[in-house]
Parts: sequence; structure tokens; C-alpha cells
Amino acid sequence: MSTTASTTSPTSDAAATAEAPEYIEPHHEVGVGPWEGELPEGEHWDPELLAEGDRRNVLDQYRYWKMDAIIAELDTRRHDFHIAIENWQHDMNIGTVVRTANAFMAKEVHIIGRRRWNRRGAMVTDRYQHVRHHPTVEDFVAWAHSEELAIIGIDIFPDSVQLESYELPRKCVLVFGQEGPGLSEEVHAAAEATLSIEQFGSTRSINAASAAGIAMHAWIRRHVFNQRVS
Repeated sequence: MSTTASTTSPTSDAAATAEAPEYIEPHHEVGVGPWEGELPEGEHWDPELLAEGDRRNVLDQYRYWKMDAIIAELDTRRHDFHIAIENWQHDMNIGTVVRTANAFMAKEVHIIGRRRWNRRGAMVTDRYQHVRHHPTVEDFVAWAHSEELAIIGIDIFPDSVQLESYELPRKCVLVFGQEGPGLSEEVHAAAEATLSIEQFGSTRSINAASAAGIAMHAWIRRHVFNQRVS
């Protein structure tokens, strides 16, 4: 079998490269610029945003709104479930959990343990999501009982039951442990039930932020879309 040498010389390759237009990464601006036309009337409009533009990570319906006005509107339709996550080792997942809680309209997010938490994953959604701090598990449990909320732990314990087959109560607080150690024994003991998420791969557990998103969506399916477990 014969082979044919390339007829392209190094010189011609260099010339082709030099003639090719430079690729420029497209630039996409988030949000909208200054308001055009007659200014709208209403207490919820932010004069500064109307004048300078609104580049925040918010839905279009909230463009140019004051932050307090957005929070007040969200408060009229938040759901009846709460989210709690333990923060004894400055868990990196908390920001993502807060962002997901905002997406699913949790009533509040509760940080148990250290007050300071990594906000990077929240993508600024913590400005619109109520976040409450509890220094100890005892303090958190007392608050939950005072609000008549069922404490539901999400983790793998010998007594855990499947989230997929459990009838989640409407008024509850879903509690997640930190990455690695998981749910503390104190929360496990205080929980009305501890639920596990069915898995089919080779690892024992899934990321805490992923587990939180799955559990929140399970509540949404049951109490927003009225999908009962079989």
C-alpha cells in the first residue's frame, strides 16, 4: 500500500494561520440597562436601578424592584417546609443548599453550629432567602417544637426509611448533616424520622447539596403537585 506525502508546506500553514480571523469570546451581559421612557410609579421600584440598570440575578418580573420589595412578595407564597444543615466544620455545601432552597421557596434555611458559612455557592440568593442561626442542636430542636414542625433527618442510618416511599408531612424541617460525618447523633435522636435516598451506584452516599435538592423536590411533588407515594 502506498502513501502520499502532504503537499502543504510549513510556510503555507503559517500564512493560513495569519490570515484566519481571531476568535473573540462573545460577551453576554446579565440583566437590563437603564429604564427607557417614562419612569413607572410605585413604592417597589428602585430609583437607582431605574437610572443605572439592573444586573442582578433575579427573574425578569423583579427587574428594577427594591430588594425588600422582592423579599416581601416572595414571603406571600413561601412553602411550609424549612431546611436545616449542620455547620460544625464550615461545610462548603451550605451555599448551594441555600440557593436550592430559594429555588423551591423554602420558608427558611437554618444553620446549626457555626454562624459563619461559605456563601459562594449561594450565588447571592441568600439576600432573598430567610436564614436563621442556631448555635446548638438543642436550640434548633426547641425552635422546631415551638413551631410544631416535624424534624425529618436525611441520612443513611440502620433505622432510615426510603424517602421515595415516605409520606412527607406538609409542615416539616428537613435536616442535613455536613459532608463526611453526616447527620449528628443529636439530630438523629431528635428526628421524627430519618430518611435515606435510594442509590444504585458504587458509592455509599451522595453529596449533601445534591441530597438536599432531591429531598426538597420530593416535598414539592407531594404538596404542590399532589403526587402521593405508592
